[in-house]
Amino acid sequence: MSKRIVIALGGNALGKNLHEQMEAVQKTSKKIVALLKEGYEIALTHGNGPQVGLMLDCFDSYKINHDIDEFTMSVCVSITQGYIGYDLQNVMREEILNQGMNIPVSTVITQVIVDKDDPAFSNPTKPIGLFLSEQQAEKGRKKGEHVIMIEGEGYRQVVASPKPQHIVESETIKTLLDAGQLVIACGGGGIPVIEQGNHLKGVAAVIDKDFSSAKLAKLIHADYFVILTNVEKVSLNYHKPNQEAIDKMNCKQAEEYIKQGHFKKGSMLPKVQAAMQVVRENPKCKTLITSLDKLSDGLSGKTGTTIVP
Repeated sequence: MSKRIVIALGGNALGKNLHEQMEAVQKTSKKIVALLKEGYEIALTHGNGPQVGLMLDCFDSYKINHDIDEFTMSVCVSITQGYIGYDLQNVMREEILNQGMNIPVSTVITQVIVDKDDPAFSNPTKPIGLFLSEQQAEKGRKKGEHVIMIEGEGYRQVVASPKPQHIVESETIKTLLDAGQLVIACGGGGIPVIEQGNHLKGVAAVIDKDFSSAKLAKLIHADYFVILTNVEKVSLNYHKPNQEAIDKMNCKQAEEYIKQGHFKKGSMLPKVQAAMQVVRENPKCKTLITSLDKLSDGLSGKTGTTIVP
């Protein structure tokens, strides 16, 4: 039985700084390598919301006193792909060797084509950076940034989040998986690019990593698609007295829950929508939303939220 799996790891799960990131990556590696021992072929994707926001803040601070060009969002995404991939790749390799295996690990700097006319460019919704105080949010708005309030969590900057149309390096990723490697790809949802003839031009956006991961699952013919988040199961009435965990839902039920406003933008909503996309395109792909700690139990059907057509 084939066991090709795309695992989408949230950027917030990687911590708020390099020290926290290293601690988080070490914990993640043990869970991922345990699946390798069970025979899974793994493509690991990851978010970069806090990291790309910090990168932009660093460049903004630097250019105040230095005559440098603007660092674009696409460049910042590529940088975070590199340094997050570097940490993941090295720690995964170490854990693989500690477990007595010899499985190569590769990080693929990944470009994702988007439509230049995507309506998302006129309606920014993708959170980046750390949560802000009210004063910081107001300061950001004065600089022309789009800042929103996320209920129960705080203020956060948002940027355009166009839908992925194609993953440029998908064949490379598939080839590496076919060769038995653990592949880290689509970091931060991928570097957003538009096609200009044969040229790929970076654009100011962040692609939601869950939608890019869903696209990757289709292109590499994944048998499993797992979105890891900070909760064990998707819930109705989240953070309310009548909160109710969902063990399983079909796409029709999910659409109704979305209409009722149970899943928040920039949080659980894109995860549910990405999961729906996968099972609609490939009903045989087993699709799950759960936490890192419950990853193994979720794949064995003991917990998590399963999404079916």
